[in-house]
Amino acid sequence: MKKPIILFGGGGHCRSSIDVIEQENKFAIQGIVDIPDKIGEKIMGYTIIACDEDLLDLIQEYEYFFVTLGHLGNPTRRIQIFNLLKQLKVKIPTIISPLAYISKYSSINEGTIVMHNAIINAGAKIGRNCIINTKALIEHDVIIKDHCHISTGAIVNGGVVIGDRSFYGSSAVSKQNTIIPNDSFIKANSTIK
Repeated sequence: MKKPIILFGGGGHCRSSIDVIEQENKFAIQGIVDIPDKIGEKIMGYTIIACDEDLLDLIQEYEYFFVTLGHLGNPTRRIQIFNLLKQLKVKIPTIISPLAYISKYSSINEGTIVMHNAIINAGAKIGRNCIINTKALIEHDVIIKDHCHISTGAIVNGGVVIGDRSFYGSSAVSKQNTIIPNDSFIKANSTIK
């Protein structure tokens, strides 16, 4: 039986996340939390049922929550919501597309979503509250720390370490064993040496 879940954030990343959640088929989306003006609107058939102020009521009824806000260069809001959910002691799952390849020798932490056709190879370690976007390639022994976004088609080569809160743009490529500092912003199509 699918577990009821509430999504937090109703923009474009929410749409992509809904598709992955439906494909994974482990959770039944009960509604979305967004700004007060959007309550009652629907996103892909799911209703925006609440805003931030309603969270204490929602945790009385629901056990599972997931952050579906994107990370467009600034992860602050995603981090705030994730930390708030942690303080409230709700369950924040890891969501993995069945169309992704995940090595059994890798690890992926809570609150992270792995989108369609992403590849995570042996020895890779993915932190909490990350987005591993469509067709991203995470090679062997990569460490991606908390609150990072690895964008569509990005290639993170073996042994790379990506620091907390970093954004790694679409189709960017890193040389193996590179260390990318916390709070980095890697532009789309960049080569990191």
